[in-house]
Amino acid sequence: MNYYLIAGERSGDLHGANLIRAIRQYDHTTAQPEATFRAYGGEQMEAAGAVLVRHYREMAFMGFLEVAKNLGTIRRILRECQADLLAHRPDVLILIDYAGFNLRMARFAKKNGIKVFYYISPKVWAWNQRRALKIKANVDKLFTILPFETEFFAKYEYDVEYVGNPLLDALADFHPANAFSEKIGLDERPVIALLPGSRRQEITSILPAMLSATRQFPGYQFVVGTVTNLPDTLYDSLLADYPNVLRVSDAAYDLLHVSTAALVTSGTATLETALLNIPQVVCYKTTGITYAIAKHLISVPFISLVNLIAGHEIVTELIQNDLTPDRITAELSVILPGGARRDVQLAGYADVQKKMGGPGASERAGRLMVEELRKKVGLADAK
Repeated sequence: MNYYLIAGERSGDLHGANLIRAIRQYDHTTAQPEATFRAYGGEQMEAAGAVLVRHYREMAFMGFLEVAKNLGTIRRILRECQADLLAHRPDVLILIDYAGFNLRMARFAKKNGIKVFYYISPKVWAWNQRRALKIKANVDKLFTILPFETEFFAKYEYDVEYVGNPLLDALADFHPANAFSEKIGLDERPVIALLPGSRRQEITSILPAMLSATRQFPGYQFVVGTVTNLPDTLYDSLLADYPNVLRVSDAAYDLLHVSTAALVTSGTATLETALLNIPQVVCYKTTGITYAIAKHLISVPFISLVNLIAGHEIVTELIQNDLTPDRITAELSVILPGGARRDVQLAGYADVQKKMGGPGASERAGRLMVEELRKKVGLADAK
């Protein structure tokens, strides 16, 4: 069968790639020995075998103001994607998170008779919860990855398929790089990781505050986790006054593996950090306009997935005006070895890990998708 996937950011590219590999395990028939894939995504989905139509870096607009400023570009890309979808008419459109763009594509595909699956639900439980009705109306099957989402969608009489979290798959496949510490120039001091995000706006808003706090911890060495989808010059300008702060590209898991603690921008990375058992402070800052709008709309008590899954505060969240060097210094101090909250946070991580279960989300989602499509065409279930 033929699949069309859309992911609009780095983490979606990773999960889309793992999903493609899982689908390949099950989707093969005499008539069509191999499934085909076409995608809006990134290098990882392309490496998994998808024909890459457009890279997510051209679509990664963050915040209400940035989206508003780039509406013309977003609409043009949306029209191009719709035309490409109709030109190829896949057996199914698989949407991965990226709510603003993908919910429009879901409605368009449904209107044009193309089956729609959604993998990794938009965070409609966080704000504008009535969008759950749009998902119900336009998505044939929703595959969720967070344990509390099943109960949320049940309020709208919408049955979803909870498959577990694909981060557990990525972590199960992780093998620490040999001699990583030596390769990036670490000495004997303990390491604190700085993970400022994967979008330009996140990094320019959040990394300066993280860096300012590093001067208060001379007994530690700091390493920034950078990403190759952003230019080195962006980091060069921000790190110019911090010659002792190291950096490593596209190696967040390896960096966390050798770290004692971390400062982490809110997003998927907070959950990854928790699953790797590294104490953290969650950081977030955006434009004043975006923050004011979001504060009015957000309907959950936390922004980090760690706290949302736990149902209570495990990690401290420093948001907007609270994200200052002094606050970062104070909160980081209490999660370092000997700090008052380090053991408490690690115990909270254990509870989160128990709620999430084990690996296998990508495999389960791939198998269930193939089975659902085979029902449509009258074939036997995937084996």
